[in-house]
Amino acid sequence: MELKANQFQQSAVIALEDIELQTALDRGTGNADSRRRAVMAELPHAQALRQQGRAARLRALNELPDLLEQFEANLTARGGHVLWAADGHEANQHVIDICKKHNLKRGVKSKSMATEEIGLLDAFKEHGIEMIETDLGEFIVQINESHPSHIIMPVMHMTKEQIRELFISKLSMPYTNEASEMTRFIRGHLRKRYIEADFGMSGGNFLIAETGTVVIVTNEGNGRLSTSIPRVHIAVVGIEKVIPTWEDFATLIQLLPRSATGQRMTVYVNGFNGPAREGEPDGPEEFYLILLDNGRSDIYASEYTEALACIRCGACLNACPVYQNVGGHSYGWVYPGPIGAIVTPLLKGIENASPLPFASSLCGACKSACPVDINIPDMLLMLRHDLEHVQDPLIRAGMKGYGFAFSHPLLYETGGKLSSIATQAIAKEDKDGGKVIDNLPLPFIGNWTQNRDFPPMAKESFRDWWRKNRKS
Repeated sequence: MELKANQFQQSAVIALEDIELQTALDRGTGNADSRRRAVMAELPHAQALRQQGRAARLRALNELPDLLEQFEANLTARGGHVLWAADGHEANQHVIDICKKHNLKRGVKSKSMATEEIGLLDAFKEHGIEMIETDLGEFIVQINESHPSHIIMPVMHMTKEQIRELFISKLSMPYTNEASEMTRFIRGHLRKRYIEADFGMSGGNFLIAETGTVVIVTNEGNGRLSTSIPRVHIAVVGIEKVIPTWEDFATLIQLLPRSATGQRMTVYVNGFNGPAREGEPDGPEEFYLILLDNGRSDIYASEYTEALACIRCGACLNACPVYQNVGGHSYGWVYPGPIGAIVTPLLKGIENASPLPFASSLCGACKSACPVDINIPDMLLMLRHDLEHVQDPLIRAGMKGYGFAFSHPLLYETGGKLSSIATQAIAKEDKDGGKVIDNLPLPFIGNWTQNRDFPPMAKESFRDWWRKNRKS
């Protein structure tokens, strides 16, 4: 996926003017966030469980190198193949090499953000390998030749009516306005693909070190079909997904579905730790796991290590007032929302995603929604500080002047009086008889009045009022 994070402001303006997108976002984020709140409220010790989940993830990160070695040893002992990829190019090459080795021409794929991150579908096209997405949302994105807009719900940006028209035009689906009928049609379309596939692909929600098991959770059953019917299974998983024990998994699996989709438990939990054993009726003949770094080691070695604790539930997206209004595509890469505003600059270079840390009101809704209590607002502030060296020189000079004036009382008071005179002079009377400024003739600050009116500063400051009235 082409990186367009530096175009965030322009993309956001377009998104705000898209009525159908606003309808889809309002419905999608509102429903998801309200369901999460409801099922989390059912837990008698929800906050304690969140802290337990946080501790499990931070402990895993603290022991990351050892856990990865333990995981590799245990999976290899069960007949699986473990390959390491320093970046997306190497990961894609591993997959292509496996396909050539086993003469794999046709595949099916369960939902995976890691494969989206490395652009695997493009690599398949280049080598003439057919790959079908089997997650319903990802399938819609694929036939629409677009990209997911949400970590969990890939077509959060589309209405039911838009999806219906897509199915009719691309797949000749008979007309229906019932979501259940559309789903049934796609189920029939995809079913034969599993039988025809040479290989299946998946991501991984968790890697259990003590047994060498890759765990994926799904609601549609496509993950199980994609990995158990074809003769070769290839999984691509980020190195940060490893956790020590099944006990840790038992904690996190209580949090993930509640936070992601508002369910008490996901419909399918699948574990893989190698190819099918003798006597087993299903499962692949060969199992490959590609452990993806792609910048994660750099994050691990930085002050942003906590960002790797994310379990990719998408709760912060649904709770974020910015995402609720501009959607996922505005963020310009694979990971949108508050966590994406951290991960994208860290993985792709802060100079290549400089608007994203500012795409937040810092209201803290993301931290409150996060099932493992990641301090997203603090990391966004840290990134803003890191961006100081790439900011426009005029902005840097302005902020320094602002700071200097606010630390000197006489300058502060004089500046306030001058600002009051200036804003009162250019203010216009509105329909209610008040005064507003609808066009500030200043660089940078003028952006405020492109979409909203700005009130003039009061003729009398609070300091002046206090001097006159404090004795009374």
